[in-house]
Amino acid sequence: MPRKLPLFLLFKLGLILFTSCSNESVLSEKQNEWLQRQDSIKVAIYPYHPPYQIINEQGNVDGVFTEYLELIEEKIGYEFHHKIYKTWPELMEDVRKEKVDLIVEMHPTKKRKEYLNFYAFLFESPHMIVTRKNDYTGSKISDFSDKTMILPKDYAIAEILKRKYPELALVTDGADDLSCLQKLNSGEYDAYIGPKAVVHYLIRTKNLNNLKIAGETDLSYKTGIAVFKKNEILNKIISRATKAVTRKEKQAILDNWIFNVVTPFYQKTIFWVFFSIGVIVILLTISLINRYLKFKIKQKTKELRIAKENAENSNQLKTNFINNISHEIRTPMNGIMGFSEFLNDPNITKEQRKEYTDIIIESSHQLMSIIDDIMEISKLRTKQIKIQEEETNLNDLFQKLIRDFETIAQEKSISLLLENTIPQEQSLVLIDKSKVDKILNKIIDNAIKFTSKGSVKIHSSVTKDQLAITIEDTGIGINNEDQKIIFKSFSQSEKEIARTYGGLGLGLTIAKENADLIKGKILFTSTFNEGSSFTLIIPYHPIIDSNKNNMKSDLKEDFVKPFKHVILIAEDGEVNFLFLKTILQKMENYKFVIHRAENGKKAVEICEENENINLVLMDIKMPIMDGYVATKKIKKLRPYLPIIAQTAYSTEEDIQRALNAGCDDFVSKPVDHKILKPMLKKYFSFFQSQN
Repeated sequence: MPRKLPLFLLFKLGLILFTSCSNESVLSEKQNEWLQRQDSIKVAIYPYHPPYQIINEQGNVDGVFTEYLELIEEKIGYEFHHKIYKTWPELMEDVRKEKVDLIVEMHPTKKRKEYLNFYAFLFESPHMIVTRKNDYTGSKISDFSDKTMILPKDYAIAEILKRKYPELALVTDGADDLSCLQKLNSGEYDAYIGPKAVVHYLIRTKNLNNLKIAGETDLSYKTGIAVFKKNEILNKIISRATKAVTRKEKQAILDNWIFNVVTPFYQKTIFWVFFSIGVIVILLTISLINRYLKFKIKQKTKELRIAKENAENSNQLKTNFINNISHEIRTPMNGIMGFSEFLNDPNITKEQRKEYTDIIIESSHQLMSIIDDIMEISKLRTKQIKIQEEETNLNDLFQKLIRDFETIAQEKSISLLLENTIPQEQSLVLIDKSKVDKILNKIIDNAIKFTSKGSVKIHSSVTKDQLAITIEDTGIGINNEDQKIIFKSFSQSEKEIARTYGGLGLGLTIAKENADLIKGKILFTSTFNEGSSFTLIIPYHPIIDSNKNNMKSDLKEDFVKPFKHVILIAEDGEVNFLFLKTILQKMENYKFVIHRAENGKKAVEICEENENINLVLMDIKMPIMDGYVATKKIKKLRPYLPIIAQTAYSTEEDIQRALNAGCDDFVSKPVDHKILKPMLKKYFSFFQSQN
């Protein structure tokens, strides 16, 4: 039985057969016929660019591209008409007039690529900076911005440098590279840039001993054979011919002319030795990694199984939470919608109307609280909340908390007590007031909610550099199991508590995450059915001496309260405008003249036309021009006109953005008349003192 040839021998035999037949099949039959019909295909040759093209001692054209062109002619079986040019500008003039068909050596540029295709990039040579030996300007192109640089006329490098370095002083009056280098050698110019091979060849062979290579640029000379794009058949012929030239044939030409050509790394024996070693190392590494990964997969599988079970439990709790949201929102909405319809009944008594109105107001407050909690937890989870520290009086903060919860505590017959041990001189601190207020609100609200008898006590103290505020209640307490998860949102304990006492059960989660933001912590102790004690501990930064200017100190002594106040309400919503207008009309001891602007642009125009306006209530979100832009424009016209921003978006970032725009104060929608009235009083007094 005959032996089979090895696979590599079959491959080598096929390669030999392919190579032997390649010369016969370079061009298609159609291309051969077209080529033979051409009397003269003109090739532009510029033999003054050694070693690419040169006139040898016998007076014939020689060089790298000359040999390459001869090889192409041999491949296609056709001899081109060689048109030799003495100057490059002359050659370029014929190229622009299309008097030749292809150019044997040309560097591609953006303009040339518009009408020429390029083939046979034999090698790439960096452009070098050449100066005189006594010149120490530098080694980079940018170092020569105040020097005069000479280049041959119409060379590609001139176009490239003008585009990339417009600050260079370029002179293109050189006939060729040699003439440029000779002028530089004589001191006529300061520098020259040219291909490395050309520069080395000319300096060495033309006795340009006064020159040196100052540095290598990031630009390169990558020349090739250029063919006019519109001659499609000639393009295909040159493309096929250049592809038919083997790597060995190219290397033979380069070795004949360029002595420092580096053999490609993939042709060296040492490369294949190291490549084989590398492959073995990689295979061993992959094997070891594979074994390690199998071990880790087993380990992770167990962890993922546990995580999956936890995720399923968490998902169920979130589902319950979403269902609870639906229930909690519908509860106040039922109160608002139901009793709003009852108000339309003409037969209800005055007492019933007041009762229904109170229910609607209370339900609205519940709904806003629910929405605020949902928005707050969303912003906390997406890291959208920033710290805004401000000067705060702790005594005022505690008194506000007492006022906010006193009525609710009285309704449940619970004592709300304050034990403040912080002296007055230590009560002025630098804290994020809004976040501290929010944390304490959530804890006190929980304490009152879960306390049916006894008291809720607020205690404050300062120890070293920490401020401690404790809320202690005599409520239902927290059992031992739930104490571990009390600060986690969507926990089972919160779901059960929310079902019994109402609310979303997010209060402690919001309090805990806000405490973390301000570098504080919440500690707690609790005994089931006896009560709980929550302590907020935050850094204590006292303000020892605050000498801020008081607005009232600038008021004139001859203050006279005007009979009527002129207010501009900038509000595009009809219902919101009527609501604000009604609040103003019902304020005791005040009379108002009210103007309205439906957008920011109109608000600016009204303030410009009416100098009697005392205050602006500026809605932030309006068509045509928003409240931020309108405020900036109004403040340029009337810097002392008070502007109060009012919007449904009431985060710390929104408030700060409104203040940065020029607003003097901020009130959230829906506007509370208890907050608005003292705010108006403050700014009316200030504005009147300026007149």
